[in-house]
Formats: sequence, structure tokens, C-alpha cells
Amino acid sequence: MAAVYTAVATATGDGRGGHTQSSDGVINLDLAVPKEMGGPGGESANPEMLFAAGYAACFHGAARLVAGKQKADTTGSSVTAEVGIGPNGQGGFALEVKLNVNFPAMDQATAESVVETAHQVCPYSNATRNNIPVELVVTTNPA
Repeated sequence: MAAVYTAVATATGDGRGGHTQSSDGVINLDLAVPKEMGGPGGESANPEMLFAAGYAACFHGAARLVAGKQKADTTGSSVTAEVGIGPNGQGGFALEVKLNVNFPAMDQATAESVVETAHQVCPYSNATRNNIPVELVVTTNPA
């Protein structure tokens, strides 16, 4: 693969309770361990939030690309990613993802076809495939 873009970010401080910043300064965030994991929580981000945001945006872009090729209407579409973290039973932690994809202007069959194809196109889906569970939930609200 020949990368056409490379994002660069650096984490400092106390890891999950530290700070992260992208090389261009667009991302410049304090991080906090969620209360559910024994941390202070609060208004600081955590790695799972950042992963959820990235995956949701990337998958939405892939789905819109696929839908456009099929001439399917993406008006009002959205993707919400839920990224869970928990013990993996081996002394470490693992992730799981649920992608809630909504295409209100499509029929269910078309939306499901778009999402399945997008799951093959999206770089995040390709990176996570066979590594972590990814559940796809597709909804529509046809007129």
C-alpha cells in the first residue's frame, strides 16, 4: 500500500489519563479514564471515544460512497459507533463495536446492501475484521 495521507498524534503524560495532540494541533485533548474503569471520567475524552468518532465518520463516508454508486438516496443518513472495552480474560482488554447505520430515505433491503458493501470498503472495518467483533445495525424510515 502507498499511503496518500498519514495522521500523526502523540500521547504524553499518564497514558489514558494524559494528553494527546495531533502533529497539526487540530486535536489537542486531555484524556481521562472513564468512571466505569475506575477513573475520574468527567469532560475529558478517552481513546474509545476517539475510536468511535473516527470509525463512525469513516464508515459513514464509505456508506455514502457505496450508496452514490448505487444511486441510493443518503439524505439524512447517519452512523453512530458504540465502542465497548472490557477484560479479555487473559489479563488484558479487548474492544467491541456496534455500528448503528440509519438511512431514512432508503428501503431496508437497499440500506442493508449498502452497509454490507461499505463494511468491505471502509478502512476501519478492514482493520478490525477478524480482530474484534463488529455488529452492524441498519435502520430506515422510508416515507
